[in-house]
Amino acid sequence: MEIFQAVVLGLIQGLGEFLPISSSGHLVLVPWVFGWEDQGLSFDVALHFGTLIAVIGFFWKEWLAIFCAFLGIKNDFCEEEYPANFLLLLIAGTIPGAVLGFLFEEKVETILRSPWIIVMTLTLFGGLLYLADLRAKLSKETNTITLKGMFLIGCAQALALIPGTSRSGVTITAGLALGFTRKSAAKLSFLLSTPIIFGATIYKLKDLFASGVGAPEIVGILVSAISGFLAIAGLLKFVEKVSYKVFFWYRFALAIVIVLLILGR
Repeated sequence: MEIFQAVVLGLIQGLGEFLPISSSGHLVLVPWVFGWEDQGLSFDVALHFGTLIAVIGFFWKEWLAIFCAFLGIKNDFCEEEYPANFLLLLIAGTIPGAVLGFLFEEKVETILRSPWIIVMTLTLFGGLLYLADLRAKLSKETNTITLKGMFLIGCAQALALIPGTSRSGVTITAGLALGFTRKSAAKLSFLLSTPIIFGATIYKLKDLFASGVGAPEIVGILVSAISGFLAIAGLLKFVEKVSYKVFFWYRFALAIVIVLLILGR
């Protein structure tokens, strides 16, 4: 793999993992459009490791506060106070995605990587995000979530196995539908993503070391970490003033472009 390809794919992973546009869908589409060879499992692991660095690096204060609340220690790290059971709620919300990922990830990656599937998921789940944003009550904050709410968002997260769905997009949609503010829905999405990304990275880390860590992997880690960090920061600021509807229009436009590319081949 050329360094240029590693940079492009790292940007796609970092931005797409946290913006509601689907990193998996873009990682399938870009090599398909440019005729690049499959980047391989080790490079995929490197990209996910980069996004893990991004989400932990951005939310380290929140995670310290969450663990402090769980252990009954006074929180001096974060302005937001979390309930003592918040860590357990995150674990409960992680279960649906972890179970379905363990059982079906390999099949999904081989069967559902068609551009037509991505066209459908980009449009369908983009439309649901638009509707959820349009009808959202926008009243609940991150630390008020219940076990039922976290589990429902976790079930939504499990759908992100399908390329083009967008893990952040579908979990933000669920958060908005449950009445959370735009920023709180995004924070819940990012916090809930951390155990999933961590588990998937650790589970596949042996494949990265077995194949060797070369320049493309190092570049992919760095670029996905930096772009992921900036994507989180940018989205949280963006949705305080603007809605999520712009991401629907991006997804819809991308779906049209894909259809035109398919028909033109």
